[in-house]
Amino acid sequence: MKDKVFKLKSSYKPDGDQPKAILQLLEGLEKGMKKQTLLGATGTGKTFTIANVIEKWSKPTLVIAHNKTLAAQLAQEFREFFPDAAVHYFVSYYDYYQPEAYMPVTDTYIEKDAQINKEIDRLRHASTQSLLTRPDVIIVASVSCIYGLGSPEEYEKVNLKLEIGSKISRTDLMRKLLGIHFERTNADLNPGTFRSIGDRVEVMPISETFVYQIEFEGGKIIKILKVDPVSAHVLKEETGIFLFPSKHFITDEESTKIALKNIKIELAQQLKKFEKEGKLLEAERIKRRTNYDLAMIKEVGYCNGIENYSRQFSGKKEGEAPDTLLSYFKDDFLTIIDESHVTLPQLGAMYAGDASRKNTLVEFGFRLPSAKDNRPLKYNEFEERIGDVIYVSATPSEQERTMSNQIVEQIIRPTGLIDPEIIVRGVSVNKEENYGGQIEDFVKEADRVIAKGFRAIATTLTKKMAEDLSLFLKEKGYKAEYLHSDIKTIERIQILTQFRRGDFDILIGVNLLREGLDLPELALIGILDADKEGFLRSETSLIQIIGRAARNVEGRVVLYADHMTKSLDSAIGETDRRRNIQIAYNKKHGITPQTIIKKIKDITEELEDKHGKAVNAELDLDVELFKKAFGASKSNKGKGERESIKNLLLSDEDRNKNVYEKIIKLKEKEMNKAVKELDFETAAILRDEIVILKKKMDKK
Repeated sequence: MKDKVFKLKSSYKPDGDQPKAILQLLEGLEKGMKKQTLLGATGTGKTFTIANVIEKWSKPTLVIAHNKTLAAQLAQEFREFFPDAAVHYFVSYYDYYQPEAYMPVTDTYIEKDAQINKEIDRLRHASTQSLLTRPDVIIVASVSCIYGLGSPEEYEKVNLKLEIGSKISRTDLMRKLLGIHFERTNADLNPGTFRSIGDRVEVMPISETFVYQIEFEGGKIIKILKVDPVSAHVLKEETGIFLFPSKHFITDEESTKIALKNIKIELAQQLKKFEKEGKLLEAERIKRRTNYDLAMIKEVGYCNGIENYSRQFSGKKEGEAPDTLLSYFKDDFLTIIDESHVTLPQLGAMYAGDASRKNTLVEFGFRLPSAKDNRPLKYNEFEERIGDVIYVSATPSEQERTMSNQIVEQIIRPTGLIDPEIIVRGVSVNKEENYGGQIEDFVKEADRVIAKGFRAIATTLTKKMAEDLSLFLKEKGYKAEYLHSDIKTIERIQILTQFRRGDFDILIGVNLLREGLDLPELALIGILDADKEGFLRSETSLIQIIGRAARNVEGRVVLYADHMTKSLDSAIGETDRRRNIQIAYNKKHGITPQTIIKKIKDITEELEDKHGKAVNAELDLDVELFKKAFGASKSNKGKGERESIKNLLLSDEDRNKNVYEKIIKLKEKEMNKAVKELDFETAAILRDEIVILKKKMDKK
């Protein structure tokens, strides 16, 4: 095994099936197995197992999750495991995205509309820069990692290396910064901007929230300081720094000239094709659009939808795969695909949907054919670029099972808990076996677990049924609530917290009760209409739902079905297989399973608390900042007097405005820190406060 570049820090040691799984996965990698699957039952600590593999294999790692929330959660976990490594979060930087499209049936053209989240853009740059500058990198990404990104060679080639003693004038540095897409400003600095003050240039790197102050004398750099932009405190004195471009798409002047020439040639070819086919409207449309874009690029270096010309600017051949985040990894890296049964279908579906939309735009003269090469990777292209891969899932699909060189099972939990007991009962009333219909029977079963201080869940097939069942139970005197996708995120968290706390005993849901729900108090799950074959009652869904009851030693699942489907047979068979393995292990090692004891933490209360503190802090800051900005200084009486005289000349309006500006700066610093720590709830609250403060400032 090579020298370690990752150092795992944890108070836990591998236990249960984890040591065996870690060893098998590492042996597979050593033997050159390109594809492996970690089949880990719910609650067996799959992420900890993967962290151990990353430490021992010691190669840059890409972890792909199927949504931003799960990616954020994983990034936070890996940051805790590897505090000294570069663990980054790479997801789509759009807060809102409406792609360009044309619907021929209604003759409706929809222009592209998007809002970029600058903080997530900063995190994306931090990801690519770390990949190019250090070996201990873990990137946790969503499927956006297969979408086009600028060339890593061009991105790395034009970075600026600045050192003490470097012979470069202030003017030349500013010219070079503009050349790598930094923007000059006279206001406060944001990532990707710079300003000039006397013999000093202040620049905020695109991937950071601090400022470099670069001082000049006699045509060379004499000092480089790393400075906090809010407090102006010097954090560190640097001897040398690197500044990467503020955009991933970099093209030099010569390449731009060639691209414009090739776009004109392609336009001429497309016009000839349309005219030959008698498509005069389409010919006029593409002619106007392209000539306007060419004029904009020539004059200002940019046009709306410039990404549709990416093939021409990159110099790639027709049909050639675009550069993506994968291009920034070196030749040898490890790929982890989390919840692979969900993530792989997403990765495979991206190209077809994009191609369909682009083909229509090209066919009707809204875009040139080269626009089709501004696309995500095809699945086979993705596979060619990822090297060694480990699929991670409690329910791997046939795709992973077929592709994998080996399937490593992690069935035994470190806690000794076993998979829940499964009972099958009919949907309808059965007098012979002495149980009523599924609702009546579920209520009786729920009574038993509630009497022991535990909770119960029922899963339905529709939102309407969840709401109706919740209302029915409330009318019967039960403390019940429903949960489905129409309920907002914060309210959803509140409901789950109240459920754990015992504010109500029965929760009714649809499809939200599968991956990632951790409820140790849950002792009963009733799966209604379990024999209705489909997505919500597939083998994968059933196993995932059953797994939710595996945190409680008394966990049981009742499947209500009048006949056995293939999915039911498979789900029950797999659960029984795992139970037998777990029971045998516990018996052999003398383990008595114990229900997980997990602190009930109300995230929303914490957020509300933070919000209250922030509002109070805002009032305190008003006073403190007013004193600091405009009051006399005890440590420097002369300075204080000068400030007092100076401020007497200011109007009340100006004083108030200055106070709000200072508060807003502090809030923005807190918000950026929260985003960096992936605490998006706190960041959202701070963002809303900043909006309110700016409105107040404008009214002053």
